[in-house]
Amino acid sequence: MTEAVRNFAISEPDPAYPGWNKWVLTDPDCYNSFLGPMIVRRGGDGLGDDIARVRMFPERKHRNLGDAVHGGTMMGFIDCSLFAAMRVLDLGPSGYAVTLELQTHFLGSARMDEPLESQVEITRETGRFLFMRGLVVQGENGEDNMASYTAIVKKAPRQKTDLQ
Repeated sequence: MTEAVRNFAISEPDPAYPGWNKWVLTDPDCYNSFLGPMIVRRGGDGLGDDIARVRMFPERKHRNLGDAVHGGTMMGFIDCSLFAAMRVLDLGPSGYAVTLELQTHFLGSARMDEPLESQVEITRETGRFLFMRGLVVQGENGEDNMASYTAIVKKAPRQKTDLQ
């Protein structure tokens, strides 16, 4: 079944956040759903159209014992943001792609009462791989860096059609 037939996510304008789209998985039992509602967009607010922006809204279930966002939650969010970025940046199907490597550097303690935003940039694309980097930020203008990361994603294999 091709991704065109099996759509993994729904992205439609979010009236609560003008200029942003909802990022909703069609399967509510996937791990990604644990992270809660997310919104996505390309660039904006001084960032170029080559940057995908993905936001999540921390909930009580995402906290650690210190009442900050748990590091595992942040790493899960970063990983999910890579795949949302593939769609936002029109880099093809993301549902069957695989994270091969994700290096994360925590820079601050993420606050529970503010959205987290992952800003994803593609540094190189080959036939089979995407090399990505980004920041997770918080604050009204994204001024507080919470984490930086680099990642390698193996793209989904091409789906065979009747013509191949």
